[in-house]
Amino acid sequence: MSTVTEEFGSMVFNEITMKERLPKDTFKALMRTIKDGEKLDITVANVVANAMKDWAIEKGATHFTHWFQPLTGVTAEKHDSFIQPTADGQIIMEFSGKELVQGEPDASSFPSGGIRATFEARGYTAWDPTSYAFIKDGTLCIPTAFCSYTGEALDKKTPLLRSMEAINKQALRVLHLFGNADVTSVKTTVGPEQEYFLIDKSVFDKREDLIYTGRTLFGAKAPKGQELEDHYFGMIKPRVQAFMKDLNDELWKLGILAKTEHNEVAPAQHELAPIFTTTNLACDHNQLTMEILRKVASRHGMVCLLHEKPFEGVNGSGKHNNWSISTNTGKNLLDPGATPISNAQFLLFLSAVIKAVDDYQDLLRISVASAGNDHRLGANEAPPAIVSMFVGDELAEILDALENGKPYGEHAKEKMQIGVTVLPEFSKDTTDRNRTSPFAFTGNKFEFRMLGSQDSIACANIMINTAVAEVLSQFADELEGSKDFNNDLQKLILKTIKEHKRIIFNGNGYDDAWVKEAESRGLLNLKSAPEANAHLCDAKNLAAFEKHGVFTEAEAKSRFEIQNENYWKLLNIEALTMIDMTKKQVLPCGTRFASCLAKTVSLEKDALGTSAAELETAYEKDLLKKVAALTSKIYKAVGVLEAKVEQAKALEDAEKLAFFYHDEVLVAMDELRSYADELETITPKDLWPFPSYGDILFSVK
Repeated sequence: MSTVTEEFGSMVFNEITMKERLPKDTFKALMRTIKDGEKLDITVANVVANAMKDWAIEKGATHFTHWFQPLTGVTAEKHDSFIQPTADGQIIMEFSGKELVQGEPDASSFPSGGIRATFEARGYTAWDPTSYAFIKDGTLCIPTAFCSYTGEALDKKTPLLRSMEAINKQALRVLHLFGNADVTSVKTTVGPEQEYFLIDKSVFDKREDLIYTGRTLFGAKAPKGQELEDHYFGMIKPRVQAFMKDLNDELWKLGILAKTEHNEVAPAQHELAPIFTTTNLACDHNQLTMEILRKVASRHGMVCLLHEKPFEGVNGSGKHNNWSISTNTGKNLLDPGATPISNAQFLLFLSAVIKAVDDYQDLLRISVASAGNDHRLGANEAPPAIVSMFVGDELAEILDALENGKPYGEHAKEKMQIGVTVLPEFSKDTTDRNRTSPFAFTGNKFEFRMLGSQDSIACANIMINTAVAEVLSQFADELEGSKDFNNDLQKLILKTIKEHKRIIFNGNGYDDAWVKEAESRGLLNLKSAPEANAHLCDAKNLAAFEKHGVFTEAEAKSRFEIQNENYWKLLNIEALTMIDMTKKQVLPCGTRFASCLAKTVSLEKDALGTSAAELETAYEKDLLKKVAALTSKIYKAVGVLEAKVEQAKALEDAEKLAFFYHDEVLVAMDELRSYADELETITPKDLWPFPSYGDILFSVK
């Protein structure tokens, strides 16, 4: 039986495998491409391709694919076999450097936001050697970037790589000012925590809304939800534990650093957290994680729900993006060290992040904007839509001391006093955690908590990297010509703290008073995805994108179109699903129940006589009136929703459609749901047409 260490990365053409299988010169040339960004020679690609093919065939692969991340939010792949015909009618297994380096999927059928017309079909995938090839389901998967025939990025990976190059370039400028001549590269690292729900497939199959939209469009609250907080970190059910074991096996084979697993707060909710890795690789790994979560769940007779808010009234699922920045010499630039007050390099990078989040709070909000996440933000441990930063008590005191020129007393590590002598002593952290903060400092990294569970982490990290790169660029411009570096450095840190301290908030983000305070501070409160998306192409944002080569103006505008299209199209699917369920299931249910009640009243009148039956049938008569009234309201509400969906067809502009669906269609959907959910609470279980929240949330025994 193989061990975890033997299995880990066994399906990945990683550095160890390459070193074993490639000639020394080829291996060194490829490493220079991966680590130093040198251009890849086609002769090197040919040797790599042949070795990669041989390795993949030994592992049982028969096909290869360029695995890429178009603007659909999911991955894409087109499989080609290794077979090549020979003159004698046989075949050989071949894979060339050209096939490794470049592919040509049809670009016209992927979202382009107007960059490509439907008839302009050609697009290219280009090998990303910084992310290792891997084998999945008998196919060699080659991570690639995806661009149009004219060179515009049509994916999420290309701008992510560009943003990583941007922050590397600007961080090096700053670090060299501090005398770090040995630092040759800077990379951002990410550890994305992944939340998800597991439900039994039998209940999923009976819910049209879950099948089509990933969330419940109807559903009255169950008698028991998360009120007792007994699910969080509770004993993992054997069926779920078996799923998690298989999940880990699959992830570890692909070199994914799955580390932590536990029950989350809501019933049927769980979490997986990996160890940090380079942002580009972390993005690829998280996309794979979401795919494998669904596959493994299916093998266990369950369905994995990744929607941000599949159930009303309990926690939604997020994806906490733990972001940091490190040098090739192993230095974490967000590590305060033992004496952060005197760690000028740390304070400058901290100031850069503070200024970046303040200046580009709109971009951070846009990076998590979606129809699903709109339902989640603002409650049940999800941060509010207002972007702010939590830095903790110690850093807050340091920043205050710097700003006001006050002395700062170092925080000695306080020993925890629990009151039980047998327990070991341990040091207390210098700050608590803030679960309501969108962007929280957690020791040596920032936890961006606003991402929805089914989001690609690419967009959030593109925005963080770009914003921080721009601020570091400004800092470098100011300090590179300095004649008194230490003095000017101190002035710059102080100036930044004073001008951007408004973004720091260590309090309760759910408090209504914070909304008013944030407004008085001049912070944005972009409550919905359409409101947020409207700022994507603001002049300052386009300037930053173009300056650092992350997006061209055309690419940014295409993403604005796609974001709005995705929003209204998703809500349109939800509205149509709701109409279908209402007409075919909810209204017939109300009619059947009313008919049963009316029949009962009539039979009792015949048996008892009219006068005697008045008292005996009071319950049925009152209930009949309520059911009839609710059924009538549902009928009218579904008519209103249908009319709104029809009205939307007259609109052509994606942004106008997004706002219309938010302001009109979503409101009509909410009203229809309220009546249907009330009807569910008074309808006998055997009459209600689909599984209830109780059935779903407690379906995995």
